[in-house]
Order: sequence, then structure tokens, then C-alpha cells
Amino acid sequence: MKLLIVEDDLEAARAMVTGLSERGHECVTAPDGEAGLKTARDNRFDVLIVDRMMPRMDGVTMVETLRGGGDQTPVLFLSALGEINDRVAGLNAGGDDYLVKPYALAELQARVEALSRRREMGSVQTVLKVGDLEMDLISREVRRAGVEIDLQPREFQLLEFLMRHGGQSVTRTMLLEKVWEYHFDPQTNVIDVHISRLRSKIDKGFERAMLQTVRGAGYRLEA
Repeated sequence: MKLLIVEDDLEAARAMVTGLSERGHECVTAPDGEAGLKTARDNRFDVLIVDRMMPRMDGVTMVETLRGGGDQTPVLFLSALGEINDRVAGLNAGGDDYLVKPYALAELQARVEALSRRREMGSVQTVLKVGDLEMDLISREVRRAGVEIDLQPREFQLLEFLMRHGGQSVTRTMLLEKVWEYHFDPQTNVIDVHISRLRSKIDKGFERAMLQTVRGAGYRLEA
């Protein structure tokens, strides 16, 4: 899973990253609510772990703002405030779970993984978003910064796979197996050709290139 940890206590954040990384999760950190809000908007995460009391923007305001913009990523609040009214306020703001400090790392891990399972069972994703690039899986429409982008069917499949792995490097083998359904390397430049066409459509005319070549690894779609 890809997790965002929004925590102003750097020691606590490091401990979470260490423990959750050992479970195989990819962790991104933000030191306050403002940075957390921007990071959550610009990237796709499976679960957000948000400290309630932070400088610049508190966790409750951050989550309320995200929910107001339609972001439904599961949120686990962390707080030293353990009274019923505090927990209710966090849940009413859009939180999905609430863990009181101090907590055991094993319980944090279990709650994060439970939130992810609940999301997988309870929702079907119909819109993918990476930065200002958005794909509607129902209407088959793709837009960047509101500009409609016309894609051929294979280009759509390729972009969908890259968006589902936004911010992560994907190898040529992964693309051959998941997009072209080849379980061997046909020794052709089919991937290079489609990547080049896709890059010209989603990046040309925009200030920042999103589709990156990762030397020796493959490709990555960056917000």
C-alpha cells in the first residue's frame, strides 16, 4: 500500500515509516496539515494517517478540506486527545478511524490494513487522478488541466495502468504482461512507440512533463 503520514513530530513519523515499511508499505511523509493537503491532492494514496494537532493547518481542517473536494481516501486520525467528543469531532470531519496516543505499532499497522481492506470491498473506483491528469473509466474520457485528450484504445489501457501506479516505476515486463498480455518479450519496440505517442498527447503543450523514463527501470507517471 501507499501511505501518507502527516505528522509534525519527526521522531514519531520516522518510527511509523520504519514499522510500516517493514510490512511492505510505501510511506510518504508531510510535516504539517498544509503540506499534507497538497501531497494528498497531488498523489494517490491507499490510506492517510493524520495527526490531529499540527501547526499551519490542523488535521481536522485538512481532512474536511479533502472531503469537501471529493477525496474519499480512508483516513486514520492520530491524537493525544482521547475524549469521546474529540473522537466524534474527528469522525465527523471525515475520518474513518481514530487511534489515541500513545499506541502500539502493531495496532497502528492492523488498523491501517483494515481500512485498506474495507475500501477495497466497499467501493469501485471509476475515476483515476494523478496531479492534473484525470481519467473517467466509465465515459472513457481523459483530461489534463481540463483539456480533453483523445486516446486510442491501447493508449488508454497503457495510461490507465500507469495512473493506477502513479508515482511508481513500472517495468517493461509489467507493461507487456498487463497491457499487452504478453508473457514473453517479443523483442519489438511496441512499448517505445506507444510511450512516445502517449507522451506527446499528455505532455505536449503543458509546462511540466508527467511521463518520465526511469533509466534502467522503465517508466513512471509523476504528478
